Amino acid sequence: MSQWIDACATDDIDEEDLIAWQHGGKSYAIYNTEKGFFASDLMCTHEEQSLEDGLVIDCVIECPLHGGRFDICTGKALSAPVHLDLKTYPVKVEGGRVFVNIA
Repeated sequence: MSQWIDACATDDIDEEDLIAWQHGGKSYAIYNTEKGFFASDLMCTHEEQSLEDGLVIDCVIECPLHGGRFDICTGKALSAPVHLDLKTYPVKVEGGRVFVNIA
């Protein structure tokens, strides 16, 4: 069952950046990359650190605490100390709005 939630406007996020988004008591990251918009859990899988202040380069997010990196498109853990993948969520853009499927 799909549950598409209107998260933000496309122009709310600069290219190669992210915003934190809260819905239903959970925190998500929404990214704007050269490949489009993507969404994942906001917290790093290594330690309880928000990715909100992380560095986005191309389709990679680097955790600000220990420098672990994830592929934004797939959530795949790319470098130590992270080894657990980041949960990602489907995203669609309609009418200048970003929708995230959190179901």
